[in-house]
Amino acid sequence: MALPNTNTIAQTVKRLRIWYALLILVVIIFGVRLFYVQVIRYDYYKTAALNDQLKQYQIPATRGVISAHYNGSILPIVLNQQLYTLFADPTYIKNADQVAAKITPIIGGQSSDYAQLMRTKNTRYVVLAKKLTVDQQKSIAALKYPGLGTTAIDYRTYPQGNLASQVLGFVNDDGSGEYGIEQAMNKQLDGTPGQLKAITDVNGIPLAASKDNIDIAPKAGSNVVLTLNVAMQQQMENILAKIFPSLKASGVSALIMDPYTGAVKAMANLPTYDPSQYYKVSDPAVFANGTVSQPIEVGSIMKTLTSSAALDQGVIKADTTYFDPASWVVDGFKITNIEEDGGPGVRSIADLLNLSLNTGATWLLMQMGGGQLDTKGRNIWYNYMVNHFQLGKLTGIEQGYESPGYIPKPADNGAGIDLTYANTAFGQAMTATPLQMAAALSSVLNGGTYYQPHLVDQIISADGKVTKTTPKVIAQHVVGPNVGSELIPLMQFVVENHYIRPPFDQQAYIVGGKTGTAEIAKPGGGYYSNLFNGSYLGFVGGDKVQYVIAVFVDKPTNGGYAGTAAAQPIFADLAHMLINDSYVIPKTGSH
Repeated sequence: MALPNTNTIAQTVKRLRIWYALLILVVIIFGVRLFYVQVIRYDYYKTAALNDQLKQYQIPATRGVISAHYNGSILPIVLNQQLYTLFADPTYIKNADQVAAKITPIIGGQSSDYAQLMRTKNTRYVVLAKKLTVDQQKSIAALKYPGLGTTAIDYRTYPQGNLASQVLGFVNDDGSGEYGIEQAMNKQLDGTPGQLKAITDVNGIPLAASKDNIDIAPKAGSNVVLTLNVAMQQQMENILAKIFPSLKASGVSALIMDPYTGAVKAMANLPTYDPSQYYKVSDPAVFANGTVSQPIEVGSIMKTLTSSAALDQGVIKADTTYFDPASWVVDGFKITNIEEDGGPGVRSIADLLNLSLNTGATWLLMQMGGGQLDTKGRNIWYNYMVNHFQLGKLTGIEQGYESPGYIPKPADNGAGIDLTYANTAFGQAMTATPLQMAAALSSVLNGGTYYQPHLVDQIISADGKVTKTTPKVIAQHVVGPNVGSELIPLMQFVVENHYIRPPFDQQAYIVGGKTGTAEIAKPGGGYYSNLFNGSYLGFVGGDKVQYVIAVFVDKPTNGGYAGTAAAQPIFADLAHMLINDSYVIPKTGSH
């Protein structure tokens, strides 16, 4: 029997030792790598694994409700309706055509469009449909297709229909407020979205029980209560709708303001729109709230402010008389009146307003300058327009797209500045909105305090905290405390001497106003000879003024002077409505 070769045994042992060493080395390498992965790089690889299985969803916040006052209570005028958005994660859609064919009968539309969306590359989220009902959402969920999901979204609904649509604005498909209150108060109404981070299985289905889920609850937006009186707003809109067709005008704007707080009680425009179907509007201009966003040359309603400034300066008194020449030549141009002025003669301040004398307004500006049109008079009048009456400035009312209007500077510009300023004295060569004019007159009638116009009465946070709006004083001593009491009977005289039927009972109520008919400027300079805007600025009250009313009518063509024929009837109907519906407290002892 042959003995094993010692060299062969030695080689075999050597090979075993090498393999053993290699095995030990491999074990050490794997051990080190495992230690590196599980200990040293644990956080990194955990995050990477989570990211592969993690889906992050935004949970929309409930948008705040908008309400207004109605018969002593708060009435919601903008609410939320919960509908659903259908989305897909293309990475989990195995057969886009099959999925599209199943969902199309439920949600409508074109199957091919959905299939194309579900094949979108380099994304984990595509929207297939919006505004699905609860029944549609349940039908989609019943399909149990991996990669399909729905999320609840709040959409605005309007229980009062088109009421105050341009004041309210709307919420677009991205959830952002556009125009009106929705835009101006978007931050407060919007709230804060929440986040849901859910671990998913291989089919993309969230594992709700996973301890790694992170759920940040959304914070609901604040509710906003407006200063609007719903019944008053409805009445205003009914009045405008009834009279608008007969005016043959491009548009009309009106508002009612509390002169002692700056609170807007009603505000409306025509044409208008349905905020629940804003996407059907072809002309975006209809979205704008003209009472704050569309300044015009206001016409003779400006004479109420010119008279107030002259009274405050002490250069005239309420019973002052003067000789009116019926025309002035300024910078080579003739300033004249309407044909009913009666020609040259002695006139009172009451005549100036009642006959709407442009020459009288020019004379008032002359008195501010010491008897002539000059730098002194221009500077004084500019100071009243801008720093007293706040014209040419944003009021800061809670509305999107407010316009400041325009007031020309008083410095000599070599282009007939005295003529320009004579024109501003009767409401031409400058622009303002109905809101600005109502706020300015309010500051005269309330004794000299300019309150910031506002539409928000209170804000109620998601936790129930109520923040009440305190009337904000922008300017004091706008005019002396007696100027308003002097102007009131002058404006009453205008109403009493204009044809308004039925007439107002001035024994029980004080009703005053002023018409305005303004030429419309051409884009290239000069004015149209056949196009005018009509305006009216007035008030109604009992022992004191309780409401200021402003009306603008854009290019009426119903005949007559635009202020008298178009704007005055609207003012009259609004003033009668306030009286007849008991919004106005009559004079003490009158009933």
